[in-house]
Amino acid sequence: MNVVRRLIAIAYFVEVGLLLLIVPWTGFLQRNYFVEGFPSLARAIDSGFVKGAISGIGLINLGAGLAEIVGLFTDRFSDGTEAPEPPG
Repeated sequence: MNVVRRLIAIAYFVEVGLLLLIVPWTGFLQRNYFVEGFPSLARAIDSGFVKGAISGIGLINLGAGLAEIVGLFTDRFSDGTEAPEPPG
């Protein structure tokens, strides 16, 4: 059951990371109730610094997902068994 939880966490981190990495550079953030209601928020969201910060958080999430994948595979073979040899 622990492996299933870790796979769900990996899927979450990767999905959120990809969304946060890509969505700020599309027009999706500008078509928003809060942006239409607060013009100063629209100027802030159009800023490259804010888009970069959001994308940076996405990169952190992707890194966490990749670290979890590596941890999953290293824990699997840390019980004394050796990793299988690649063919060839």
